Amino acid sequence: MSTNVSVPEPVVYLTVHGIGAPERDVSSAESQTWISEQQFEQLLDAVGTRDDVRITFDDGNTSDVTIALPRLIERGLTADFFVLAGMLGQPGWLSADHVRQLDAAGMTIGSHGWAHVDWRRLPDAAGATQEFGDAPTVLGELIGRTVSTVAIPFGSYDRRVLSGLRRAGATCVYTSDGGRARPGTWLRPRNSARHDLDARWLAGVLDERSGVRGDAVRLAKRTVKRWRGRP
Repeated sequence: MSTNVSVPEPVVYLTVHGIGAPERDVSSAESQTWISEQQFEQLLDAVGTRDDVRITFDDGNTSDVTIALPRLIERGLTADFFVLAGMLGQPGWLSADHVRQLDAAGMTIGSHGWAHVDWRRLPDAAGATQEFGDAPTVLGELIGRTVSTVAIPFGSYDRRVLSGLRRAGATCVYTSDGGRARPGTWLRPRNSARHDLDARWLAGVLDERSGVRGDAVRLAKRTVKRWRGRP
């Protein structure tokens, strides 16, 4: 007798970093991940009410609250905000009150670590404890609930990083590897919006037009990342 098993449809995760004019100094590399308010509106229009797309935000820039939040609320959308705990309250970064505001509006708060460093190059165990453990603890204390979802800075990870996150209790880890993600998986790829975002890029990401070859390349890259590094 055959049994029909329902398999969840893949989900597209779109990642936004900063929107509009930065309120702090950003490096030339970081500026490549900032988009204009018009581009953000374009992204929201493309997402619409699709249930196979999720929006996430990395870093914790003030534009998350001043620009993104009102537009999300207006459209009845929710998003995941991955915040740098060590930057809270600094000029151009979210404050503790901002984080509470996002949480109160129904947004999900996750950790992006402490100081936006490459986790593959953490110098010692103390650094890993701060990035993997202290950061989500601080955020959890702000909103009064456990923070256990994590977005990896720069998309840089290896099996040592992933093992450290598991030991720290991370229940879901987001990367920037591109492509679609299967709901319920622990490691989930995302697609990062950049300064040259346009309708063609959005259509390609949302409609998965990269083809079989593109999927195979992304899978190979993810496999290399997951197994490189010390155990």
